[in-house]
Amino acid sequence: MLSRTAFRAVQSRSFSSSAARQTKVAVLGAGGGIGQPLSLLLKLDPHVTALSLYDIRGAPGVAADVSHIDSASHVTGYPADKLDEALKDVKVVVIPAGVPRKPGMTRDDLFNTNASIVRDLAAAIARVSPEAHILVISNPVNSTVPIVAETLKKAGVFDPRRLFGVTTLDVVRAARFLGEITNADPKETVVTVVGGHSGATIVPLLSQTPFGKAIKGEAYEKIVHRIQYGGDEVVKAKDGAGSATLSMAYAGAKFANALLRGLSGEKGVVTPTFVKSPLFEDQGVEFFSSDVELGVNGVENILPLGNLTPEEQALLDACIPDLKKNIEKGKAFVA
Repeated sequence: MLSRTAFRAVQSRSFSSSAARQTKVAVLGAGGGIGQPLSLLLKLDPHVTALSLYDIRGAPGVAADVSHIDSASHVTGYPADKLDEALKDVKVVVIPAGVPRKPGMTRDDLFNTNASIVRDLAAAIARVSPEAHILVISNPVNSTVPIVAETLKKAGVFDPRRLFGVTTLDVVRAARFLGEITNADPKETVVTVVGGHSGATIVPLLSQTPFGKAIKGEAYEKIVHRIQYGGDEVVKAKDGAGSATLSMAYAGAKFANALLRGLSGEKGVVTPTFVKSPLFEDQGVEFFSSDVELGVNGVENILPLGNLTPEEQALLDACIPDLKKNIEKGKAFVA
C-alpha cells in the first residue's frame, strides 16, 4: 500500500501542481465505468475548484464517495432530473456518458445509442452553459464530436475553440507500447498521434520521436496495429465484461488537466486532440486530431503535421476516407 508521501509523488507526476486559475468542472456520465475513476482523478487535480457529477443513476453516491478525498475541491452529485443544475456555471464539461463496447463491436456499432445521448447533453450545455469548454469521450468520437458541433450550431452557440474530442488514450498507448519495445521510460517515448479515434483513422507519427525512428518492418507494422486496435485488446481481456475504462479515465483526466493549464494561462501546452481543423478541409474532412496548442481561449493554434515517412503517408491516406465518412455520419444524425 502506498504511503501518503509516495501517493502524492505519483499524483504530482501525473498532474501539474500549478493552480493559478481554478475552475468548475462537470462530468456527464459520472456513474459509469469511465465516469467514476475520471471523477476521482479530477478530484485530485489542483485546478478544479468544484466538481459537478451527473448521471441518470448513481451520481450522488459517486459524489459522496469522491467528496471524502482530501483535496480542496467541492463535489456535488446530481440525479437524472437535475441536469441543468449540474451544468450551472461550469467552465469545462467532460462527457464520458454512453454504453461501452462489447466483444465484436466496433466504435461505429455504438453509434445509434451514444449519438442520442451526446446530442441531448449537448443541447443542455447550449442552453445552460453555452461558453463551456466541452471534452467528448463518448464513442465513436469521430462522429460524436460533429454531433455536438451541429447541436451547438443549431442553438447558435458553437465556438470551435471550445470543442474537443479526447484522443489522448491513443497517445498514452503509443508512448507505453513504444516504451515497452525500446526498453525506455514512456515519458521519453511520447508519440504524436493524428487523424481520428478509431481503427485505421488512428495515425501514429513514430518517425517524429527518436525512439520511433528505429522501428522498421514487421515491428513497425505490429506496433501501429496495436496502437490502432489497443481497445480490442482490453475488450477481449475483460471477456465481455467491459472495455477500456481505467486507462480512458486516466487519458481523459490527463487531457482535462492540459486544457485547464492552458485556460489558466500556462504557455506551451501542446497535445493532440480532435477539433475543427483546416488541415484537411480541402479533402472534406472538417475535424481532425493533431497537435493543438491550448490556451486561455481553448484552441489557440493548430499545428501542422510535419514531415511524414512513406509509411505514415500511407496510413494517413487510409485514414482520410474513413474519417470523412464518420464525420458525415455524425452531422447527418443531427440534420
